Amino acid sequence: MGGGAGLPHSAEPWLGGAGEPYQVEWVYRLRYGFEEEWWRIFQKYQIFALDEEKRRGYVRDYVVYRPGLHVSEDARWDYWIVINYNGYDGSTHEGEVESALFPDAGARHHDEDRQWELTANHWDLPIHTIDPHAPAD
Repeated sequence: MGGGAGLPHSAEPWLGGAGEPYQVEWVYRLRYGFEEEWWRIFQKYQIFALDEEKRRGYVRDYVVYRPGLHVSEDARWDYWIVINYNGYDGSTHEGEVESALFPDAGARHHDEDRQWELTANHWDLPIHTIDPHAPAD
């Protein structure tokens, strides 16, 4: 769920240098009535993989958020995961880790397809910190 792979270097200023922290948000809006099923699948694969990526040193930490109240439908989200990688390179190991953890690719793909059926909207957003006093680019 990373981004930026294959982009020209000039299109990647947000990647930072080697070893610099790299932060990504995964945001999900689910189909109504399927939250429990979606969460079970997400825990089985994504949370388990993030824990392993953390154990291997690719992920510094991550936080999973749920909203406490409701918002308008256009702004609604159900899960917001903020992942702090140990550099951009750390974000590129997801497939490798998932293949090692879940060797039955057919079962994994079946469950992931179901998870996407239950997802109404999703986005991955690399975020970066800027110096608020720096001149405009």
